[in-house]
Amino acid sequence: MQRTLVLLKPDAVQRGLIGEITGRFERKGLKLIGLKMMTLSEALLREHYAHIADKPFFPGVASFMKSSPVVAMCWEGYKAIDAVRLITGITNAREADAGTIRGDLAMSISCNVIHASDSEETALKEVPRFFKADELYHYSKSEWEHVYNEEELEEMGV
Repeated sequence: MQRTLVLLKPDAVQRGLIGEITGRFERKGLKLIGLKMMTLSEALLREHYAHIADKPFFPGVASFMKSSPVVAMCWEGYKAIDAVRLITGITNAREADAGTIRGDLAMSISCNVIHASDSEETALKEVPRFFKADELYHYSKSEWEHVYNEEELEEMGV
């Protein structure tokens, strides 16, 4: 079973897209185990965007990400990272496929409404960066017997 981080960026919050985006992951069959609205600090942004923190465009990214609260979510499921990335679409929203979150709801590279962990290694760092252990909930998702086959449920330990 995998966990992955999703951040609904300031443009998603400002445009009232929280329910639309969350609903797509719910309809896919993923389990929401963490959810909170938060304002991002400069320190958290520098840690989260360490790979671009020294780039000339970072101040603009940081300013955008601090312009409004974000919604942090942790989703769980079988191969959840790949499923979330598929639903999210590519970073450049103008080129993202129709039917993806970015393809349907955004037009920009930076104002692309959503961040999602890009790998298991990244998710293992990002989830605890945004959620304390007691902010993640463990519960039985009764519909999973209608979402996954027996082998997948067994592999997830359900």
